[in-house]
Amino acid sequence: QVQVVESGGGLVQAGGSLRLSCAASGRTSYDYDMAWFRQAPGKEREFVSAIMWRGGNTRYADSVKGRFTISRGNVKNTVYLQMNNLKPEDTAAYYCAARVDDLTVVVARELYQYWGKGTQVTVSS
Repeated sequence: QVQVVESGGGLVQAGGSLRLSCAASGRTSYDYDMAWFRQAPGKEREFVSAIMWRGGNTRYADSVKGRFTISRGNVKNTVYLQMNNLKPEDTAAYYCAARVDDLTVVVARELYQYWGKGTQVTVSS
């Protein structure tokens, strides 16, 4: 069993920054590719960013390019999402997801096997 736990959400004014953290634990013999998704009220869960554990290749949604940065932590199977220049439309519950590492960056949420419970990010105007 794999547990995924996010932290770091909160309330911030537009233009501000937040850093989300995520750790996958349990079956540590595997390496995990990890991603962030978000879901605003009344909307579907959407891809934000992903990173491959091997090689560190990354992908970003167009809406966050240039503002968000995903990175791997020094501890195995940890990942961070640095969010700068936040906008009110970034308000959502942010979910961390993990999948056993692969050869390419995956953006489809149905291909991630393990999910955290989410952390709320609220950006005021």
